[in-house]
Amino acid sequence: MDRNKISIKARLILYNKGKILLLKQTKPNGGNYSLVGGTIEFEEYAKEALIRESFEEAGIILKAKDLTLVHVLQKNKKNEQRIILYFKAKKWNGDIKTREPHKFIDAIWFHLNNLPDNITPTVQQALRKYRKGIMYSTI
Repeated sequence: MDRNKISIKARLILYNKGKILLLKQTKPNGGNYSLVGGTIEFEEYAKEALIRESFEEAGIILKAKDLTLVHVLQKNKKNEQRIILYFKAKKWNGDIKTREPHKFIDAIWFHLNNLPDNITPTVQQALRKYRKGIMYSTI
């Protein structure tokens, strides 16, 4: 029996005029701010997963050619390892709003110098490292 779980996720770093898009989680899902994205399903490529998740969660329409890998975060917990691939979008379309109200209350743009305090720790670290040009980090 395999007691260890490995998951691979993809997240979107979406900037617009000096602001970054964050999703506000519902209280049952933590109540924090996070980036758009989710789990890469079996037989799915990372960019495909991010394109799917971005539309499902926030109505964002992306193309694979407009996504650039900018950070990889590896997180180890008891019996679980998570690898999160962070992509920056060069271009996007769509009417941004939360499309999964059971998971997220709102989709909000925040100025980079005025981010909310309750951003998930993994997103905090990934944004910090990405802005310093560091491609890989662990937590």
